[in-house]
Amino acid sequence: MSIVVSAVDLKIGYSSSSVLANIDNLQIVKGEIISIIGESGIGKTTLLRNIAKLQEPLAGELLIFGLDARPKRGNVGYIPQKLGLIKHETVYFNVLEGAICHESIFRSVSGFHDQKVIDKVEESIKLMRLSDKIDEPIKYLSGGQQRRVAVARTMAQGAKLILADEFLSELDDKTADTVWNVMHDYVKANQITLIIVEHNIERAKLADRCFKLERGENNFSTLVEVEK
Repeated sequence: MSIVVSAVDLKIGYSSSSVLANIDNLQIVKGEIISIIGESGIGKTTLLRNIAKLQEPLAGELLIFGLDARPKRGNVGYIPQKLGLIKHETVYFNVLEGAICHESIFRSVSGFHDQKVIDKVEESIKLMRLSDKIDEPIKYLSGGQQRRVAVARTMAQGAKLILADEFLSELDDKTADTVWNVMHDYVKANQITLIIVEHNIERAKLADRCFKLERGENNFSTLVEVEK
């Protein structure tokens, strides 16, 4: 299996005097679902941001798809806690923002989108059970509906690696289970690698492997695999 994420002697945080975690060795392969748990403020989101290349590690090696550089546009999908949706635009527009990443700049800005892009947007919205809200501005949706829009946007993007920071929060148990099942089937069917930060321990253990960031004696946290 090809390695999608490789972290060796990785040190993450805000500065050399504010280190959050040391990751000795983490290898994640194509098609794997990985969950990360741990107390608040221990470095879970920072680890995702480093993998997404939105933040640079303090030290060590972090390769994504075998490269140290920023991955090709569209290959990494990131669902942050704050979602990053355009509130005054519609569900369709927001999901389209994910799908156009593989189009030419001309098509992206002109509005002359490939039919396959439009089909992907509509399919992703349908999977998240939001077809009846397709023309609704984001600002009128509930928090849970907005979270499903963010998931649909990432699915429409066609990313090879998806990073999701508590993407099931604000959802009731039934909806959370539905979204999880759709995402699980989607990534497995397409051999996509999924890394999630999850506060629900039972749901986190549904991943192929579950890791916990634990605070050590030196106040740094370390990554430990959790037995399921």
